[in-house]
Amino acid sequence: MKFATNMNRLWKTYDAAIWIRAIGTALTSVTNFMMRPFLVLYLFGQLEGNVFLSMLVVSLSPFMGMLVGLFAGKLSDKVGRKPVMLASLLIQCASMLAFMAATSVWHYALISVFSGVGHALFYPAANAQVSDVVPEDKRPEVFALFHTALNLGAAAGPLLGLLLFNWNMHLVFFACAVTTGIYALLVWWKVPETLQAVPQASASASAAGETASLAAVESGPFSLPGWFRKHKLLVSITLSSMPVTLLYALVESAFPLHLQSRFTNYQSIFASLMTFNGLMVILLQIWIARKTANMALHRVMGVAYIMFALVALGYGFAPWIVLLFVVEFVFTIGEMMNGPHSQKLVSVIAPAEERGFYFSFYSMNWQVSRFLGPLLAGLVLSKLNGEWLFGLLAVLIAAGGVSMFFVCRTYYRRTVSSAAEAARPCEAVAAAEASA
Repeated sequence: MKFATNMNRLWKTYDAAIWIRAIGTALTSVTNFMMRPFLVLYLFGQLEGNVFLSMLVVSLSPFMGMLVGLFAGKLSDKVGRKPVMLASLLIQCASMLAFMAATSVWHYALISVFSGVGHALFYPAANAQVSDVVPEDKRPEVFALFHTALNLGAAAGPLLGLLLFNWNMHLVFFACAVTTGIYALLVWWKVPETLQAVPQASASASAAGETASLAAVESGPFSLPGWFRKHKLLVSITLSSMPVTLLYALVESAFPLHLQSRFTNYQSIFASLMTFNGLMVILLQIWIARKTANMALHRVMGVAYIMFALVALGYGFAPWIVLLFVVEFVFTIGEMMNGPHSQKLVSVIAPAEERGFYFSFYSMNWQVSRFLGPLLAGLVLSKLNGEWLFGLLAVLIAAGGVSMFFVCRTYYRRTVSSAAEAARPCEAVAAAEASA
């Protein structure tokens, strides 16, 4: 009942562009989660059991996304959010149709490259659109809404994918193409262009946020010239996020193969874990976003990273299925804390005229992790085992958590201090008027 009340309030709060994004995300996530968990297993079979070659093909998509990512953000800042989103969806649709006709490793590699271009174009433009039209204090809730929509697919997709994977994988590719095409039609029909809709007040606020951000990092031990000095906070957040996105990349690629070495019914276990994760996010995401909205950012991120490190250890060493579900629940809580707040942070530090660029640069941590993750996993799994892989990952996440904690704490303290200093003249005027 409470969940229904929250969704009803959200429906009345936000305009069509936000809801088209949420509906489209839910549609495409169902079919994407039917495909993504089993794509590496499909390629593993098609490529005659070659682990490294399967991982290489999977990694080509994020590699291409990494190359075009910054260009995509700049493009959305110049030509608009809507054209870039439409181009992205059409490329993804065509890529899924092409998978149905692929017969060789070169076909899979080429399609993976084009798919990476499509994915890289979408999220910087789409997230910049949110920053264009949604007030700063409401952004965590909106990003939480999108995360909830994404996990509608995570709840239903893996089990459906498991059924079709054992029947005919081409049906999964076709379903992905259809839902992506429907999403493109909805964007073309109902989503307005928002690039020119950025209000002056919002631009001023973003500029003020960027000034505070620079003040927070320029006093640190490093003094980098030029571009890196200007965007040091963005770079720090992106690098600190990379171990977490590496965890996601390995869950999609190496984790199914690791489960295969430990459990006989590994496909069912993996699909059930993904479904459990999706259901928990649907039930708890909006509530957790609200409960953590007023918490200090560095504390939220610190707790989330501790959870992610424990999850990596759990994935690597859990001997029982029940314990894997406990680990998955911890992962779910961590991602619900980390995702909306990290995206809000990027939206706040981004100047209004560079929102697309900021989101595209930040999204590079996903592209780099999804490119390097399968390759490194293929090497480690071929030489060692999954315990080593996820144990090393836990160490990396812990290091990233320490970095993120101190970066966010410095930013939080300087921002609070700047706000307090800005309020002092107003307080002085009020005191003077009261004494008069």
